[in-house]
Amino acid sequence: MKSTQYFLFMKSRPDRTAIKEEWILETVNNPLKQEIQSDGRIRKWKFIDEAGKYLRVILLEDGETVHNAFFDRSFKEEDK
Repeated sequence: MKSTQYFLFMKSRPDRTAIKEEWILETVNNPLKQEIQSDGRIRKWKFIDEAGKYLRVILLEDGETVHNAFFDRSFKEEDK
């Protein structure tokens, strides 16, 4: 998995150590929702059953380099 130095630093935070690489890859490959930010970075969300939370992964413009990953407490799934 390609990642930025920022991601490598942030993943050592106590609130991020529980996030598994497999969850990040699953979110990147099969997101529930995806948005492109004004700076070109890509946001992807997926509900992680094992954690009972939504994971947000931020990718760089190349669509494969992970810049950030965290549990998004404010994410709400849209009505279908």
